Amino acid sequence: MSGPQPAGWDSVLDRTVLGGYTELGYRLRRHSWPVDDPAPGAMSGRTALITGANSGLGEAAARGMAALGADVVLLVRDLERGQRAVERIRSAVSDARLTVARCDVSDPAAITEFAAGYRGPVDVLVHNAGVLPAQRTESVDGHEVTLATHVLGPLRLTAQLTGRLAESPDARVIFVSSGGMYLQPAPIEDPEYRVGRYRGAEAYARSKRIQVALLPEMARYWAPISIAAMHPGWVDTPGVATSLPRFRTLTRPLLRTPAEGADTIVWLAATAPPPPSGQFWQDRRVRPTHYLARTRRSDRELAGLWRYCAKEAGLNLG
Repeated sequence: MSGPQPAGWDSVLDRTVLGGYTELGYRLRRHSWPVDDPAPGAMSGRTALITGANSGLGEAAARGMAALGADVVLLVRDLERGQRAVERIRSAVSDARLTVARCDVSDPAAITEFAAGYRGPVDVLVHNAGVLPAQRTESVDGHEVTLATHVLGPLRLTAQLTGRLAESPDARVIFVSSGGMYLQPAPIEDPEYRVGRYRGAEAYARSKRIQVALLPEMARYWAPISIAAMHPGWVDTPGVATSLPRFRTLTRPLLRTPAEGADTIVWLAATAPPPPSGQFWQDRRVRPTHYLARTRRSDRELAGLWRYCAKEAGLNLG
């Protein structure tokens, strides 16, 4: 089963980048969407867990799901910052049902502690937490930090919450990726970025490519849970301001708001029926995973990358 495909003019926007990733692209596409906005109450009785939810896209996604009636758990590293996000969300959604919990997704012990102590349901799990380091840094268990945060931690957290997800009639797992991954092949031989000069933006994009490259394997491994990835376009977030200040200065008039960037996250979480598993989305449409021939890898290579990541994340492949 395939999701909704973009029209010809919509695909052209993607190839221009400036047209597809900016606020202009969002506004043009929004006019072409069918009337399928999730209705008020669409997520009532459902619980969504969102990592990195104390600002930017994660906070916007939490606000959007809370407005649709979801119980939202904000998974954060800093509880104080998480509580400030709760206050901001409640100022916009007065009846929002929100909980804050500590979970550093780059730390296996923190993931296990959260998952072991969490007693609630899980209908939606959003992997949004992100890092863009200036220099090569390792997680507490010795992995390059973007790989640990964007790939290994999400795999581990999903695995440890699989039992809860399996209890939901339409469970969904959503990876927040990046359009920057289009420029990178999956780093088959060096997933930990040990070779060559380290560049934080490149490490970020490489790890986001791994998320998308492993979608088919994740969809098979966790079937029938729906596994999706999306990219939000260019969004004006605190992370962009901190990590990419020159880019933000040059593009600020064109950047999307966090709510616009998070729209597809919320839509994937709330739309009925659940989206088909294993696909890559932007602006509520399935998108290609490659535009450049040099970024493609063979199925055999990707299977090896999956085995490596699954092993390091503690998954049992049998």
